Amino acid sequence: MTALAAIDSWGASTAAAGVVGAAEAVHGQQDVELRWASVTKLLTGTAVLVAVEEGTVDLDEPAGPATLRHLLAHASGLGPEEGPPLMPPQTRRIYSNYGIELAAALVEERSGIPFAEYLHAAVVQPLGLAGALHGSPAWGYRGPLGDLLAFARELLAPRLVAPETLDEATTVQFPGLDGVLPSWGRMTPNDWGLAFELRDAKSPHWTGTLASPRTFGHFGAAGTFLWVDPDARVALGVLTDKEFGDWAKDAWPALSDSVLGVVREQRAD
Repeated sequence: MTALAAIDSWGASTAAAGVVGAAEAVHGQQDVELRWASVTKLLTGTAVLVAVEEGTVDLDEPAGPATLRHLLAHASGLGPEEGPPLMPPQTRRIYSNYGIELAAALVEERSGIPFAEYLHAAVVQPLGLAGALHGSPAWGYRGPLGDLLAFARELLAPRLVAPETLDEATTVQFPGLDGVLPSWGRMTPNDWGLAFELRDAKSPHWTGTLASPRTFGHFGAAGTFLWVDPDARVALGVLTDKEFGDWAKDAWPALSDSVLGVVREQRAD
């Protein structure tokens, strides 16, 4: 898919992109291990969902200042980093690394296994991923493009959790909460699932203009992103070593629209 070649113009030393699902293509340096940054939250969220299905934790049990569900949905009232709540739960959507870290800590406490090991056993090993978690469960995974695309395939056709569980995780939690989508601005509402950011009617949005409202995923400060459009049955993943900046606000939506444009053309032929 020639649309992926656009990543060569982004000015990154290392960049790789891939499409899976209804269309398949890869471009760039596919075997280089790169930081996923906040795309890590999707792996962590999936591991928590595995723990929920196993009965290790419950989404509505107390956790932090609220419940596990609040933590995963950035609705706990906690700020971005460690500290006391900024407001009561379910008041506003506040993006919180600390909340995700507390969610992982609960799984660690209940399972008796360090979270990095739990993530490896629940997600990394079953999917055959080559990378590993280094540090925070909110931003610490490192792995190559192959890992990102293998995980994308899992999100298109889940095996680690029941489809109904993933459906719940990619459905808006605590509807109507406003908030700021980091680096993109205030969203009214700022819909979120369980660790998965939801496109819904947000505009402007990093997934572009052609992605369906049901599109979900995450992006990271390391110049990384993954989105899954279940209506188009396609996912796009990108890893780079170029820190997020204003460049991405034009480049990412343009790439996403190019990919979805090609998918639409292929279906029309």
